[in-house]
Amino acid sequence: MSPAEPAPAPRPVALRTLPVGDHALLVELADGAQAEALHAELLRRRAEGTLPAVREIVPAARTVLLDGLEDPARLAVQLPGWRIPPPPAARGASVEIPVRYDGPDLAEVAAGWGMSPEAAVRLHSAAEFRVAFCGFTPGFGYLTGLPERYSVPRRATPRTAVPAGSVALAGPYTGVYPRSSPGGWQLVGRTDAVLWDPAREPAALLAPGTRVRFVEERA
Repeated sequence: MSPAEPAPAPRPVALRTLPVGDHALLVELADGAQAEALHAELLRRRAEGTLPAVREIVPAARTVLLDGLEDPARLAVQLPGWRIPPPPAARGASVEIPVRYDGPDLAEVAAGWGMSPEAAVRLHSAAEFRVAFCGFTPGFGYLTGLPERYSVPRRATPRTAVPAGSVALAGPYTGVYPRSSPGGWQLVGRTDAVLWDPAREPAALLAPGTRVRFVEERA
């Protein structure tokens, strides 16, 4: 598309709505990109006052949950007709996470990408990530930002204990383990950043929509 051409108009997306109890609605979408776009649009409409009152909006891999609605059925009828643009570029400062890229799976990940470990580190630390959603354990964010061709498989045999602060990749996502736990992601580095601290406000360092950059920390 040339600079003179207008951006294509947003189109309705295919989605399915499911009631959850009396006051919640689960919206299922085709993929993570559509879930991110719907989440951003819901936040925009809530901010401008055109979204029905809702207590929580919770994104996931391919769903968005709206909880605390007075009339979920009414919104379920309206949603399929919405024209949802791609998520807007995030503004403001990003969270920087210092990383020592010395993970036990770094060489294997780099080989899968067809490059040296040093080049893989440059690629990962140059990308701007966005927290698509949170889950698995408190403080764990699923970050998107690498092109699809750099998606990596989970380990065939998960580790019984992944150290806290491990920076890891699986599928299209990058994540940081807030605490030691079992896990099957590919470990490429480690950080001393505290992802979850109940004494902090907010307790989670990362929230959906947050921009994140990983900064290589050299020994």
